Amino acid sequence: MKPLSTTVAGDLNESHPAPESWFDDACLLDIDNFVKTLSNIKAKGVHSDLLASLISHYASKWLPELSGRETSTVASINKNSPESSVAAWMKKRFFIETLIGILPPEKDSMQCGFLLRLLRAASMVEVSPACMAELEARVAAQLDRAALKEVMIPAFRHTCGTVLDVGLVLRLVRKFGSSEDVGKSGAAAAARVAKLVDSFLAEAAVDGELTVEEFGELARAVPSHARSLDDGLYRAIDTYIKAHPGTSKQERKALCKLMDSRKLSSEASIHATQNERLPLRSIIHILFSDHSKIARLATADWSGSFNLLRSPNSSRCHSKRELLAQHQEVRRLRDDVSRLQLQCQSLQAQIDRISDKNKKSTTKKGLFSWSPFLSRNSKEPEIKYYDNDVKAGRTPVNATKATRNWRNSLS
Repeated sequence: MKPLSTTVAGDLNESHPAPESWFDDACLLDIDNFVKTLSNIKAKGVHSDLLASLISHYASKWLPELSGRETSTVASINKNSPESSVAAWMKKRFFIETLIGILPPEKDSMQCGFLLRLLRAASMVEVSPACMAELEARVAAQLDRAALKEVMIPAFRHTCGTVLDVGLVLRLVRKFGSSEDVGKSGAAAAARVAKLVDSFLAEAAVDGELTVEEFGELARAVPSHARSLDDGLYRAIDTYIKAHPGTSKQERKALCKLMDSRKLSSEASIHATQNERLPLRSIIHILFSDHSKIARLATADWSGSFNLLRSPNSSRCHSKRELLAQHQEVRRLRDDVSRLQLQCQSLQAQIDRISDKNKKSTTKKGLFSWSPFLSRNSKEPEIKYYDNDVKAGRTPVNATKATRNWRNSLS
């Protein structure tokens, strides 16, 4: 009788049956037997995709959370077994570390969802740092394919103050940025990771234990060129400020500096200019950015329509209706520019009034008040000038005496 591993390898090479047809054998439930069987299958030259399918199916038999199912055959067996919780925890840790060691070397062979579920389980049982680093590197290599619900991994360690493991996501993003495959995937993959990070920040922002430093560190882990728009980051910042009403003014300024006001859409800009939670200076920056955008659009539209009118090589003559529509658009843009200018001027006037008020209050709080003393001596002596003195370029005598007496009185 042939060994089971030889039979399985031959069947896979011949007809590629479903793994479920032979994985239900009781002898394969042992992890040692499975590793030996998998080694024999690899020796037969089976493709890595099929090996990955076998590993994911076998892992789902042992750990139902890796497949999304609540119950499984092995889980019910382990539930009825009399072993202690510590022994079950150690067995689960050994099983996950073994799975990480037998993963195919190709980074794209395993699905990102399965790897993230395996990472969640590995973080829960606290596998060795070497296994954790290897698994994080595999997940980071295809982080652009991850879904938000899969990245929301709880912080199982007692050292983490937050509910979600923000440090784990930060390590994944940094490893993705330093990976060699980022250049191959291009800007589209970086944009997907940036969108994923902004969505994760919006979910983690409601956590009362998340600090401004942790929030900013994760937001800055994504390069600025990966975000075509900062609307998602603005939403996360607004959510954090709303969930943390005790945030100081300096912390709010630091949060607003994370986003680029020039990369906000018109809807986000309108919401930000009316947001009372944002610092006044940040609102002014957003208004100036909108002013610059509208000015550039108005200039480009005006110059384009003027060139179309003056260009002798134009392919067709524009109708009066089209020209009228262009002029109306330019007029509307100019009105918008004027309106933004008025808003900026009013905000600047408010800033000036606040600064003047602060200066006056600071002066009044001084130890000495010189205003009463100077008011008594503010009347300067009258100086008489004569025509002869002016012509000769001399200083009148009474002016010199008056000046000396005034100085003596001050001294």
